This record gives sequence, structure tokens and C-alpha cells, in this order.
Amino acid sequence: MADNDIDKNSIMFISLVTSLGSQAFAQLGKVKDPSTNNIERNLDAASLSIDMLDMLKERTQGNLSEQETSLLEKTLSDLKLNIVQESKYESHNNKKDKSE
Repeated sequence: MADNDIDKNSIMFISLVTSLGSQAFAQLGKVKDPSTNNIERNLDAASLSIDMLDMLKERTQGNLSEQETSLLEKTLSDLKLNIVQESKYESHNNKKDKSE
């Protein structure tokens, strides 16, 4: 494989991880959804996006550059911390609504 192909694949992989990560952050309500320009939360969709990134990590293990591995692991770590936080927030609000 030519160096040009490796660079192209690396760029595409980084773009894919970045895209899925951005999508998940929007689904978590952490950033505006670019298609609606609104903050919207959908934890089920965010969970699916995180699962896709986890699958990519598992399926590409041992085949990524340091930069690709670092980006994927950091993205997953940040997303997992945020989904736990948002799940707790949602659970707390649901309990609060039921008690009122």
C-alpha cells in the first residue's frame, strides 16, 4: 500500500471518529444539532453512536496509528463520562417529575 493510501485512510478514519463523536455529543445535548441549530437530547441515539465507536475500536485493534488510537480512546472516554452524567441527570429529573 502506498504512503498516499495510508494517509488517505488515516484521514478518513479520523474524520469518521470525529463525525461519530460530534454526533454523539449533539445527541447528548452538549452541543447544538447542526441540522436544527437547537440543543436536543436523545440518550438512546447517543448510546448507539458510542456503541459504534466501541465496535470500531474493537474491530481495528492493532491496526491503528498512535494518533488514531489516541483520538478514538479519548473520544470514547469523554463520551462515556458524559453519557453517565446525562443519564444521572435524566434519572434525577424523572424522579422529581413523578414526585410532583
